[in-house]
Amino acid sequence: MIPLVLLPGMMCDARLFGPQIDAFAGERIVQVLPIGGAATMTDLARQALELAPKSFALAGLSMGGIVAMEMVRLAPERVAQLALLDTNPLAEDEGRRALRGPQIDKVLAGGLAEVIRDEMKPNYLTDSPDKARILDLCMDMALDLGSEVFERQSLALRDRIDQTETLRSYRGRSLVLCGASDALCPVARHELMHKLLQNSRLEIIECAAHMPTLEKPEETTAALRRWLEQ
Repeated sequence: MIPLVLLPGMMCDARLFGPQIDAFAGERIVQVLPIGGAATMTDLARQALELAPKSFALAGLSMGGIVAMEMVRLAPERVAQLALLDTNPLAEDEGRRALRGPQIDKVLAGGLAEVIRDEMKPNYLTDSPDKARILDLCMDMALDLGSEVFERQSLALRDRIDQTETLRSYRGRSLVLCGASDALCPVARHELMHKLLQNSRLEIIECAAHMPTLEKPEETTAALRRWLEQ
């Protein structure tokens, strides 16, 4: 079976895909690649391509999806299948760009936990019995990665390019998936990506927001399985 490469979101690691890794690891090679080692989207994508197999199925969530699109732009022949989860194909809007600098300054001054708690975590999840547990996991992942990764990832996101033409030209089998209540990357963004990708399926996960891999793991895993096996 073709290897599956997973790219986590900003300030997240392999734990973001814990249920999916458990589900697929017995069936195929599953590789979670870090995306915190450079301050540009192109360098992050190049680093990931160096670590990835020759040909692979690629799934990225949030920032991981943005890196995935850059990998497709650089090496489309290597990405046999593409899954974009709760992400955004557009360049950073001016309002969001203006917030990056103050956030970075606050984090580098020792305020990483505060920024994650007050400015990022409130946008992640819908209300559910698992919300507190997932938010605690998000904090653990962010603190483990640290302030320097936050800075590099913030700069890469701030300066990213529009990837609509990349998606328009990609021919591989694709999945576009998001939580129905995602406020960071709303459904409309995913409808756009679905229209741009010539061979794609759109899946909306109900009762989930920005992290359906953890909020609705069974439904998300089932959608990924359909994409991998169709």
